[in-house]
Amino acid sequence: MEQTVSTKNKIRRTPSTMAFNVIAYSAIALLSAICLFPLILVVSGSFTQNSVLMREGYRLIPSALSTDAYAELFKYPEGIIRAYGSTILCTIVGTALGLFVMSMTGYVLQRKDFVYRNRVSFLIYFTTIFGGGMVPWYILLSQYLHLNNSYVARVFPLLMTPFLIILMRTFISSSCPAAIVESAKIDGAGDFRIFLSIVLPIIGPGLATVGLFLALAYWNEWYLTSLFITDREMYSLQYYLYDMLNSSRFAQEMGMFLGDRELPGESIKMAMVVVVTGPIIFLYPFVQKYFVAGITIGSVKG
Repeated sequence: MEQTVSTKNKIRRTPSTMAFNVIAYSAIALLSAICLFPLILVVSGSFTQNSVLMREGYRLIPSALSTDAYAELFKYPEGIIRAYGSTILCTIVGTALGLFVMSMTGYVLQRKDFVYRNRVSFLIYFTTIFGGGMVPWYILLSQYLHLNNSYVARVFPLLMTPFLIILMRTFISSSCPAAIVESAKIDGAGDFRIFLSIVLPIIGPGLATVGLFLALAYWNEWYLTSLFITDREMYSLQYYLYDMLNSSRFAQEMGMFLGDRELPGESIKMAMVVVVTGPIIFLYPFVQKYFVAGITIGSVKG
């Protein structure tokens, strides 16, 4: 046993292995720095005085510290807090419902005994290439379903995302053997019981992967709000900040309330990015290992 351990240590310390480790870790460190560089610039720009930012450009370390952008952004904090609550609510509810619906759809589409699985799969895939157009879609949701000024208008359109359904179907077919389902049927379990008790616990990485995609889609949603929501109390966070920036610009141009005070136009954009991405960026570390496993299995076995 000791000889085996010493042999492994010798193998790990060979010059070629050490050289490979140095190159690999250096490449990872370089790619990480490249990925972090824009984020650092955004944070630095949000704390830079707007006039200096316009004159000198972006720097890693602010040359003139200023919190004017955040002071202007949180001038009326109740609006941002309300927009945060609205976005968090739609993200949680939409992600939970979307995962349940799409996982059930993916499970049915990968069942060999479902006669129409290929036809239904084709119809789902077909919508990724051709669509009915924005006008019929808008008329359907607003005139027939009457979803204007409703949270349902922000949740419903993203519940069945074709790409995520295909990804979920591929993951279920790769990680859930048909023999397990057949044995559960022999024991008398129904389809819904099999799905809840057997399939869902197995496809944890797939749920984390699809859930992350779906949560990001709901968190970054602003287009649906611009189409269907006119009540400011129901605005998503992204659209609320966008509307606030436009309103501030209009007020400054008309000389309505800013007076001689300069609107930090560029730095406030960076502050908005920090406010929007700050909370959701902390979600990724919790699902990272499941996310990587889900993407790997879906790509290799698909």
